[in-house]
Amino acid sequence: MSLEVINNPLFVTIQDRGRFGYAHIGVTNSGVMDEYAYFWANRLLKNSLDTNILEIAFSNVIFKANENTQISITGADCEFFINDEKKELWQSYNIKKNDIIKIGKILSGNRVYLAVSGGFNIKKEFGSNSVTIKENLGGVDGNKLKKGDILPFNSSNFNYTMKVKEEFIPKYEDNLTLRVLFSYQENYFLDEEKKKFLTSTYLVTNDFNRMAAKLSGEAIKCEINGIISEAIAFGSIQIPSDGQPIVLLKDRQTIGGYPKIGVVLGIDCFKLSQAKANTKIRFEEISYKEAVEEEKRFYTFFS
Repeated sequence: MSLEVINNPLFVTIQDRGRFGYAHIGVTNSGVMDEYAYFWANRLLKNSLDTNILEIAFSNVIFKANENTQISITGADCEFFINDEKKELWQSYNIKKNDIIKIGKILSGNRVYLAVSGGFNIKKEFGSNSVTIKENLGGVDGNKLKKGDILPFNSSNFNYTMKVKEEFIPKYEDNLTLRVLFSYQENYFLDEEKKKFLTSTYLVTNDFNRMAAKLSGEAIKCEINGIISEAIAFGSIQIPSDGQPIVLLKDRQTIGGYPKIGVVLGIDCFKLSQAKANTKIRFEEISYKEAVEEEKRFYTFFS
């Protein structure tokens, strides 16, 4: 009773919401990059919202179902096939033993999510199944999936499917606005530099992975060159010596010594995770009260 990896995918990892409470010993949170797509994938299957899932970052992945189950697929727009028949995304499907599931070319967005009913039966490490490759934790052998890997699940049969309404399916566009709460070392950035930060357009570079997204554009100057290393929150915006912003994401280091102008709203980081290279990024200031209300609204919707 399992899903079997048939080819050698470039970058597929098992993720859940991540591991928390271990930053003091250097263990990063990790977890799915796009929680919006992740929550929908689990909701379609009536899974608990912390159920593990496959995060697929590149094209051409093939799986074989070794038993009956139900799957859902969300996230980036891609070519998706079951037994060579093209299927739609953002819905669930009943899968039979020996069915072949293929993720082809990713058309827009960056990450595809594939969930199975009940999740995969994999032992948790530090309370999570999330893979963090640099720490060799989670998933299968603490690494990305490879040909021949077996992902066990509990067999089940279904006579229904579910689909996300069109109004809730995101469009992954080439322009993205990220809301920012000025914080951390903001007092070391002159008002003119903060204004430049909010009025400039940046581009997502190829230096973009699960750890961080480096942007290119107008350099932002800071009155200090560095700080004593301190804890780093999800979405923190580091400004290194070259002045090019770096947004820290799920596999970020737990501490760092670059000054930080502020932090991107967490739910906007989920949108950033789906951005391709050369996506245009602009920043917009948000108050603490607004940030709390927006995050509360997001998580209440899925609770």
